[in-house]
Amino acid sequence: MTDKIIKTPVLIVGGGPVGLALAGDLGWRGVPCLLIERGDGHVENPKMDMVHIRTMEFCRRWGIVPWVESAGYNREHSQDYAWVTGMHAGHELGREPFPNCVEEEAPPQSPQKRERCPQNFFDPVLARHARSYRCVDIRYGVELGSFTQTDHGVSAEIIDRESGGKTRVEAQYLAACDGAGSPVREQLGIALSGNAVLTYTTNAIFECKDFNRIHNFAPAYRYIFIGQEGTWCTIVAIDGHDRYRFSFVGSRNREQMSEADIRAAIARALGCDVEFTILSTMPWRRAELIAESYGVQRVFLVGDSAHQLSPTGGFGMNTGIQEAVDIAWKLQGAVEGWGGPRLLESYEIERKPVATFNVSEAARNLARMLKPREERPPEVIFTQGAQGDQARKAYGDWYTRMMAPEWFTIGVQLGFRYEHSPIVVREDGEGPAQEVHRYVQSARPGHRAPHIWLKGQTSTLDLFGKGYVLLRFLGAPPDVSGLVAAAALRGVPLKVVDLSHAAAAEAYEKRLVLVRPDGHVAWRADAQPDDPLHVIDIVRGAV
Repeated sequence: MTDKIIKTPVLIVGGGPVGLALAGDLGWRGVPCLLIERGDGHVENPKMDMVHIRTMEFCRRWGIVPWVESAGYNREHSQDYAWVTGMHAGHELGREPFPNCVEEEAPPQSPQKRERCPQNFFDPVLARHARSYRCVDIRYGVELGSFTQTDHGVSAEIIDRESGGKTRVEAQYLAACDGAGSPVREQLGIALSGNAVLTYTTNAIFECKDFNRIHNFAPAYRYIFIGQEGTWCTIVAIDGHDRYRFSFVGSRNREQMSEADIRAAIARALGCDVEFTILSTMPWRRAELIAESYGVQRVFLVGDSAHQLSPTGGFGMNTGIQEAVDIAWKLQGAVEGWGGPRLLESYEIERKPVATFNVSEAARNLARMLKPREERPPEVIFTQGAQGDQARKAYGDWYTRMMAPEWFTIGVQLGFRYEHSPIVVREDGEGPAQEVHRYVQSARPGHRAPHIWLKGQTSTLDLFGKGYVLLRFLGAPPDVSGLVAAAALRGVPLKVVDLSHAAAAEAYEKRLVLVRPDGHVAWRADAQPDDPLHVIDIVRGAV
């Protein structure tokens, strides 16, 4: 029997990195929310470890970059990628070198660089951030029972897994961050489309204190193992000290691996009799799937509940956190009353194409990694001697060129845009092409507002977040009184920022640029429009 009632604007189901990021962003915006997570928050088998540039820009906005950097990963550990035939007596075929996290510099298009922060470190950082806001309530060991929704809200029953106690939650909106098997998505009847099985894979976290003593290679973050059957496993550094994640890549055939099987596979990769301890194992399935809808009425799918993709490229969690930030400011507009009916509708319109691109690119990366299975490596690369050395050099160079698209993805990380969104005032002409390995900043409506260093360590990106920002580039300052009055009439949070900065003026191109709370450009021109109220109504989703 339900004996308690909780009222909250937003109920978040799922406390992984996406749910925690959504709770943190809502809290940062002053929007109350309740997050429930059926587990205890402990991550035994971290599925992600790369925090991409855009996610780090959000961390910068939230003021938690130092927390990420000090979360626990050894930032001095090599970040190279290497392809090998084995560790102890094997051969290195090639590698892609990268600076470690301390030495790596931010790209010119951003104030931030990527960070290596596996989920067992990153989730606690996001939870700490979310819990720093009094309006955020996080409850572990609590699961969703059932829910119903009307035109006015969502009524859900949540269950304490230890006591069995039930509580009714009355929320305005529900965000399903409950993962690939999403019970919320199932209850909504939303189907997934795409390829349900790319491979059946098994992960194992293991500890090996002598790992770097058993080989003569330069240290690397990730080792990809090539056997006579082709690519068969990977090993990555999970903490940069002595913990590693072994992934038996598998195939489309479902095979159950016992702990003895996993131990034998790790021993094969290591290539010698060395002590190691398996800490946890996790079978899982790589997929290439997109939800046919991102939600129904007042319930929205966010993260893996909306899409599933191979981790090749590290797009999964980062795509989910982009969605969390996108839906957060739109929920803010809906809860506070200044958002129009199209504001929340725009969530799927904006984010589904981005996820579709990322899911496909991740699958392409996996296909490249597995290509040695189709074109089996020549036997000579596994033999000693000059002929073997020459063959390994040729094979390694080929593999290095083939794999490069997975390592260089700044266009995926920063280049997504919403030019065809209903809450963007569209502009004629074509912007820069979207590429995987290259990103050209643009202030066209729908694009991420460009980063330009202002004074000291202040970026233009530091100006955006809490509400709309109207940048006014000075010369003879354009009149903006109509836009300011229109925003005030509709209750839209708007701040005018005057900039006298040549590089920023060149990057933003127009004298007036309206930037949304998520940091994407909504409108720009050299003078305020003839009908300022119409522009404000478009960008708040009322047209």
